[in-house]
Amino acid sequence: MRTAVYPGTFDPVTFGHLDVIQRAGRLFDRVIVAVTTNPAKKPLFSLEERKGFLVEATKQYKFVGVESFSGLLVEYAKKRSAAAIIRGLRELSDFEFEFQSAIVNRMLGNGIETVLIVTDEKFFFLNSSMVKEIASLGGSVSAFVPKNVGKALKARFFP
Repeated sequence: MRTAVYPGTFDPVTFGHLDVIQRAGRLFDRVIVAVTTNPAKKPLFSLEERKGFLVEATKQYKFVGVESFSGLLVEYAKKRSAAAIIRGLRELSDFEFEFQSAIVNRMLGNGIETVLIVTDEKFFFLNSSMVKEIASLGGSVSAFVPKNVGKALKARFFP
């Protein structure tokens, strides 16, 4: 069974993330969506909330598992016997960072490859920060996130 790890903060999960997950499922037998914390980011939702959003949003995909992790990504991927790390690319500016990370992860990961999946063009502009900003200003995010996430955003900003 070929396993891949798709890591991220997913704060919150968007349709762009789900597009990458679905397409990764065409390449791998199992995709572990690995929710993590990023010290450089201050998440709106807790780790458990983000995991819950992903479990709900991916329940129709039999090939997906949702977990959380902390520490070095390649060590986590090794523990899960992953052949690859999945990363989504939206725009050209993503490429430089992802390219550098892929090289370092390959060096540290002893054979773990990085697979870059270019998101569908309808999601090029989409990121979690934009979604949170729209929601915080009372705008509709229904075109960008699953219903459960939209409800949680509304509740968070307009209790």
